[in-house]
Amino acid sequence: MSFLLCLIIVLALAGVLAWVAAPLWLWTANFAALLIAIGVVTESVPYGAWLLFLLLAIPLNIKPLRQALVSGPLLIWFRKVLPPLSSTEQIALDAGNTWWDADLFSGRPDWTKLFAVEEPKLTDEEQAFLDGPVEELCRVLDDWKITTELDNLPPEAWALIRKHKLFAMIIPKEYGGLEFSALANSAVVMKIASRSLSAGVTVMVPNSLGPGELLTHYGTDAQKQHYLPRLATGEEIPCFALTSPWAGSDAGAIPDVGIVCKGMHEGKEVVGMRVTWDKRYITLAPIATVLGLAFKAYDPDHLLGDEEDLGITCALIPTDTPGVEIGKRHAPLNAMFPNGPTRGKDVFIPLDWLIGGTDYIGKGWMMLMNCLSAGRAISLPALGTAAGKVTSRMTGAYARIRRQFRVPIGRFEGIEEALARIGGYTYRMDAARVMTAGAIDMGNKPSVLSAILKYHNTEGMRQVVADSMDVHGGRGVCMGPMNYLARTYQAVPISITVEGANILTRSMIIFGQGAIRCHPYLLQEVNAASDPDSAKGLQDFDDALFRHVGFVISNKVRAFVGGLTSARLFSAPGSGSPKRYAQQLSRISAAFVFLADCALLILGGELKRREKLSARFGDVLSHLYMGSAMLKRFEDQGRPPEDLPLLDWAMQDSLYKMQSAMEDILRNFPLWPLGKMLRWVVFPLGRPYSPPSDELGHKVADLLLSPSFARDRLTDGIFAPADANDPLGRMDLALEAVMAGEPLERKLEKGLGIRLHQADMSDDIDRGVTEGVITADEAKALHTALNATRDTIWVDEFGTEGRIEV
Repeated sequence: MSFLLCLIIVLALAGVLAWVAAPLWLWTANFAALLIAIGVVTESVPYGAWLLFLLLAIPLNIKPLRQALVSGPLLIWFRKVLPPLSSTEQIALDAGNTWWDADLFSGRPDWTKLFAVEEPKLTDEEQAFLDGPVEELCRVLDDWKITTELDNLPPEAWALIRKHKLFAMIIPKEYGGLEFSALANSAVVMKIASRSLSAGVTVMVPNSLGPGELLTHYGTDAQKQHYLPRLATGEEIPCFALTSPWAGSDAGAIPDVGIVCKGMHEGKEVVGMRVTWDKRYITLAPIATVLGLAFKAYDPDHLLGDEEDLGITCALIPTDTPGVEIGKRHAPLNAMFPNGPTRGKDVFIPLDWLIGGTDYIGKGWMMLMNCLSAGRAISLPALGTAAGKVTSRMTGAYARIRRQFRVPIGRFEGIEEALARIGGYTYRMDAARVMTAGAIDMGNKPSVLSAILKYHNTEGMRQVVADSMDVHGGRGVCMGPMNYLARTYQAVPISITVEGANILTRSMIIFGQGAIRCHPYLLQEVNAASDPDSAKGLQDFDDALFRHVGFVISNKVRAFVGGLTSARLFSAPGSGSPKRYAQQLSRISAAFVFLADCALLILGGELKRREKLSARFGDVLSHLYMGSAMLKRFEDQGRPPEDLPLLDWAMQDSLYKMQSAMEDILRNFPLWPLGKMLRWVVFPLGRPYSPPSDELGHKVADLLLSPSFARDRLTDGIFAPADANDPLGRMDLALEAVMAGEPLERKLEKGLGIRLHQADMSDDIDRGVTEGVITADEAKALHTALNATRDTIWVDEFGTEGRIEV
């Protein structure tokens, strides 16, 4: 009995020490005290236990012994199995920094710290810009004309873009730019994209990766003084050429070259580069006056130094330079933003045209990765959120207005499923968009989070637009000025493809970068293994390794105990379901990191080639982050109870998706018996999470079917004028009219003792007035609702009347 009691104490104590991630010396001291206690209880000295204890405790606690017997041999093995990193991979890993993603990789996210971060908000100047110039631009945009008649933005739109400096949101004010926050940049792109995806892309590109950002961060003083004011006013229109026909995702393999040589420039012989390139898919290239270009630089004659292969370099070349060729336009799925190829053969440029001058020769990949680490978190996520907000507002309205079997189609459970996804995905996308923009405005360059946002907001866009098309049926299929869905549906693959194709982003980048960048010890171990100073490398490796071991043990215990207790022992502020969600995210964080460490231990560098496993780990990390963003949004907005169905649906969907991803990881674990054993650690009581219930989906759908504060918050930031001649405005006005008419219809039916049918109810309305069932004003309201319904369900017709001659 005494022995059993001691064993229970040992296990309980080990669990407590693991839960709090106690240091090695505390483990040692406590187990020594425990052996003493066992001796006292049993009235004998447990010599075998003491011998085993000392054999382990002495070498593990005395650093020189530990390094000689344990860390040193492990470091030699680690160096052998560690796959070599290419220079482009190393630069990508070094780009940007970590933020909340590092907390999620700790297994113990600090929710108090996250909720204490100030809510991201627009300044008065930025809000005025959205309400004024951006609103003005949206009014002159007609997406049907842009994509069908003009194949371009209208001249008045281009004039407003220049007048209001819409290409200059990231340019500092000292150079004539707007110097807006990342949140404002995102909000502007989102609002314009809600009106026209073509216009949204046109505005977003100069404010994302391109000459303006590269010059701001890396340009010489002369380059900034010359170009930035011209870019701000639209006197110069930029583009940036990276992708070639032979190198897309593998941008480090671009075949475009610049050879250092001497040549004539402005009547003088100078040292420069003769550049040859062939690029495609370059947005704004057909109208650009200045071309940003990435190429590989070589110095075979050693005019600049001893090295021949100088690396990827960026230059800024006026497009009227002899030899620069701007090709014909591409037509990216009929989204009519200017896009096309550019080529050049042996075009001589002086070294002054290299962005940053000679100091930045060979640093182009670093420059691009650092800019992408922030820019990719702004523009494309804003496009995805714009689609979510538009589809939430318009599809909800249409599903309330459109009737079948005398019932609004939004009341059918099949339609409710689609509406719930639209609302829940939009809530998630917008929360992640705002929180990440806020992180950038705090000075972060979150490269892992930018990949998460790019992937999930564009995939979210794909889902909500597809759901919206299903709900609209023929109304969404027939093209025309009244169709506010079709062009966005058609253009969805553009956002899926650009700035890192989504398949690549999910299967290689999110977890591939996150595992090294966000893990508290892995990067330190990798750096120690490659440290040329062997003594320092061993010391750093030893320090990281033993903290890493304790980290793994702690997360294993936390994951297991979290599974047994439904995460109730995890600390989280607040109350109600938001608190429980934070606790569940903490539990999944511990389980996720534990599984990741196990996979890294088994596979090592091979894990980056196991893309399916990497993708599933990336899914868990992504939903951990997006779930955090939703909780932050709910707190920042004052915990509005009417938004709770949206939070509940989206959080439960994320929890279920994380569970599914972890089950797939365990099912396909490299050593299947280990996968089965790990399942008992991660899910000791089976599957804890279920998809959102039908009742919850009903509540979300109901929010979209009628005007409310929750609906307005969800769709805030899009262009939705109260104008019956505008496709979006017409839908909003029709919804108000139909809802006002619904009780009057019931009154009329009861008074006349008939069942109304929308297609021929005009005579019944007039009869209701004649028989005194309804008043003239009520009849007017019913006619208004009927006419509004006809307008919103109508589709465009083309051609002449009658038969089509064949």
